[in-house]
Amino acid sequence: MRRGLAAITLTTGFALGLAACEGGGDPVEQALREAAAARQAAATPTTAEIEAGRPATGDQAYVRAAIQEHRSAIARAEASLRETSDPALRQLARSTIDARKAEIAALEAWRPGETAGE
Repeated sequence: MRRGLAAITLTTGFALGLAACEGGGDPVEQALREAAAARQAAATPTTAEIEAGRPATGDQAYVRAAIQEHRSAIARAEASLRETSDPALRQLARSTIDARKAEIAALEAWRPGETAGE
């Protein structure tokens, strides 16, 4: 009997551990992880920059960091859409996703040396 309970306890603990790995965790913890990943991505030079032997300019670093921040915001908004049924929050999440996608497109279209109106 004790062996059966121990096996059930171990199996349940293992299943709970796997469930915790699949998301659904604390949204604050997730946001902190995403922000840390965005900062790391912004601080790390791209392969093209390393191969070219020149570091990114301040503008390029800004664009890279801004794109990562916008992608993190989109991920958080998408999580909100999955997790909430409040119509006002869902609308806010949708507008956040649309706005951030447009900003990412503008940032990705930017080229060094270009300014608005040229």
